[in-house]
Amino acid sequence: MGTSHALAYQALAQDFEIVGLVSRGADSRGVLNRKLGGGIAEFSDYTQALAATRPDVVCISTYPDTHAAYAIAAMEAGAHVFLEKPVAETVAECERVVATAHRLRRKLVVGYILQVHPSWLRFVELAQTLGKPLVMRMNLNQQSSGANWQTHRNLLSSLSPIVDCGVHYIEVMCRMTKARPIRVSGLRARLTDDLPAGRVNYGHLQVAFDDGSVGWYEAGWGPMMSETAFFVKDVVGPKGCVSIMARKAASAGKSADVGSHSATESLLRHHSDLAADGTFSRADEWIDVSDEPSHDELCRREQEVFLRAIREDLDLTAHLQSAIDSLRVVIAADQSAIEGRTIDL
Repeated sequence: MGTSHALAYQALAQDFEIVGLVSRGADSRGVLNRKLGGGIAEFSDYTQALAATRPDVVCISTYPDTHAAYAIAAMEAGAHVFLEKPVAETVAECERVVATAHRLRRKLVVGYILQVHPSWLRFVELAQTLGKPLVMRMNLNQQSSGANWQTHRNLLSSLSPIVDCGVHYIEVMCRMTKARPIRVSGLRARLTDDLPAGRVNYGHLQVAFDDGSVGWYEAGWGPMMSETAFFVKDVVGPKGCVSIMARKAASAGKSADVGSHSATESLLRHHSDLAADGTFSRADEWIDVSDEPSHDELCRREQEVFLRAIREDLDLTAHLQSAIDSLRVVIAADQSAIEGRTIDL
C-alpha cells in the first residue's frame, strides 16, 4: 500500500512533492526510492522524519499497531493525514484519532479504497433497488505463500483477518442498507501454529441491522486456504439480487494478488419478477463495468479525494464516523468469537 500511494503522489506531482520515505528496513526504502527516481530523503525513525521534513501531509501505510500513534503525531506536527485502514486496533484509539483530527482541524482520510471504485459504487447503488431487508454475503479468503504469507503473518500478529479486511465490507453493508448494525456474532479458527500464541488466521461474522437486513463476512489467510469461492460479493433482496462476478480473479492462484481484491469485471443483476406461468418475466442483466481501475489507479483516486478534502476544506465527519462504526462492528465480532456469545451493539 505504501508503494501504491507513493506512486499516486508521484503521478500527482503538480500537487504533491514527496520529501521523505520512512520504513524500518533500509532495503524497502531504497527500492521505493529508486522506483520514484531517487534523491528522496530516507528515514528509519518516524519522529525524526517529522522533525526533519516538517511535512504538510503524511501518508501512513504501516501495520495497524502503529496507526493511531503515528496519525496523532503527524496531526500534532501540523500535517494532514491519509491513513490506511483500520484506523486503530481498538475503538477507543480510533475515536481518539478522529477527535484529534477534529480538535486540530486537520484533514484525516481513511483508506477505504472501495469508496472510490466506480463498480463498487454501482454495486451499492443497485443493492439499494432490491427492497428490504437485504441479505449480504461477502468474503475475501487468501491462499498465501512466500512473501505474501510473511506479510499476512505480520498483520496477524496484531489483528485477525475479519478485523483487518472486515472494515471494508461492513462499511459497504452499512451503505447498502443505510441502517444501523445492532448485533454481531463471530467465529474464528487457528489453522496454523506459524503464528504467535492466541492469534488466528480465519474468522467469519454475522451482523444484523435495525431494518431487518443481515450480512455475512468471511476471511482466512494462509497457505492452507482454498481458492474455491474465495471471492463472494453478493446481495439479495425481495426484488432480486446483484452479484460481482470476478471470473478472472477467481482463477487459480489469484486470491493473494492485491489487484484482485477490488476487481469486479462484471455485475450480474437478477430480477425476481414472475410471469403468470411462474417463470421469470425478466432476463438477467449484465451491467457494464468498463471503468475498472487498477489497484494503483484506485490509490491515485484516493489521493485525489484527499487533495480535494484539503484544498476545498471538505467536511469529513460522515467519512470518519463510518470508520469508527465499521471498526466497532468487526472488533465486536472478534470479541464474540473469543467469548462465545452474540454482542449487542
